[in-house]
Amino acid sequence: MNRAPLRIGLAGLGTVGAAVAREILLHGNALAAQAGRPVVLSAACARDRSRDRGIDLSGVAWVDAPVDLAAREDVDAVVELMGGAEGAALALARATLGAGKPLVTANKAMLAAHWGELFDAAVRANLPLKFEASVCGGIPVIKVLREGLSGNRITAIEGILNGTCNYILSTMERTGRAFADVLAEAQAKGYAEADPTLDVDGWDAAHKLTILAKLAFDAGVTTDMISVSGIRTADAAAFEKARAAGRTLRLVGRAARIDAGLELSVSMMELPLDHPLAAIAGAMNAVTIMAEPVGVCTLIGPGAGAGPTASAVLADIVDLARQI
Repeated sequence: MNRAPLRIGLAGLGTVGAAVAREILLHGNALAAQAGRPVVLSAACARDRSRDRGIDLSGVAWVDAPVDLAAREDVDAVVELMGGAEGAALALARATLGAGKPLVTANKAMLAAHWGELFDAAVRANLPLKFEASVCGGIPVIKVLREGLSGNRITAIEGILNGTCNYILSTMERTGRAFADVLAEAQAKGYAEADPTLDVDGWDAAHKLTILAKLAFDAGVTTDMISVSGIRTADAAAFEKARAAGRTLRLVGRAARIDAGLELSVSMMELPLDHPLAAIAGAMNAVTIMAEPVGVCTLIGPGAGAGPTASAVLADIVDLARQI
């Protein structure tokens, strides 16, 4: 077993990146115990070097250009937490794999758009590309699909894939408050971005569904194959209509085998109250997988905020430390 430290280059020090850095710097002994070797933060890169992130980065080398992390001799693996399907994130991913180094990413948009290119590069170079944090960070759904259910024939996946939307809808349902009011509250709590478009219009969930569908059904699935709508039309009348029918409203991503191929959608659905996803409230995620021979399996976990995503990133880092 390799006992040398795994030296991490971290790109992105927003809420998730700062949480990952904090865990490595402050709780490295616990990570080392799980990984079987030390895990150290060697170098980092972010847009604002001077920002106070509540952690001491004085012992971490600073890199001005993210892509330069890939070539550093003191970096064994790169963790990309910048986000964005193109630009600096994609350039760094390409450079990392091109330099023969493993990549850990939470970047659902980049994976959805460039899956074939990135995984082909990783396979050619025999490199790990880890992405548990890209979908439902608080739920190890990627590992479940790739490992735990790998012997099953999956027929459908339904999921509450966006914690922000679930917080908004379940709060509106419980309190009767208006969409705009609850959205503002979600932004104040850090569940929603200042520009909530990707969340409330369904595109964040669509990127996640793309990844799940690629794993479960067909690597050729693309986001533009998904019928996407969001939750902006949610109002008191919509909830009253659902309530009168004994149902509830949730934003659901669905991928299912049908005779014609695959049915792919993200939409605000009326769910019967006995549906596995109907009782999911607050900023939670849940994924129901229908497969044979296992049957119906529902995974539930936190789905918004830095903690769940950072947890998944750290799990990938530990896996990587054990693997290489």
